[in-house]
Amino acid sequence: MRKARTRVVAVEDGLRPVAEALRERGYEVMTFTEGNLDQAEALVVSGQDDNLLGVHTRQVRGPVISAEGKTPVEIVRRVEKELGGPEV
Repeated sequence: MRKARTRVVAVEDGLRPVAEALRERGYEVMTFTEGNLDQAEALVVSGQDDNLLGVHTRQVRGPVISAEGKTPVEIVRRVEKELGGPEV
């Protein structure tokens, strides 16, 4: 039987409540830098800078989710909708 793998979500610095909410739901959360984006299955950004760190969506395997105007619960729901849950 194959062991479940935890989904990895990169979260922009400054979005601590979002990171905590994702961890509580079972996701592995990491702070993103340009060098580690290929490890993340989704990216959560503040939405306040259109191109933070020069990041382009082609560097990310999955969705880029803007946190602007959303609660941590809304963001977790969006991540779950996009990724299908914390484990594969």
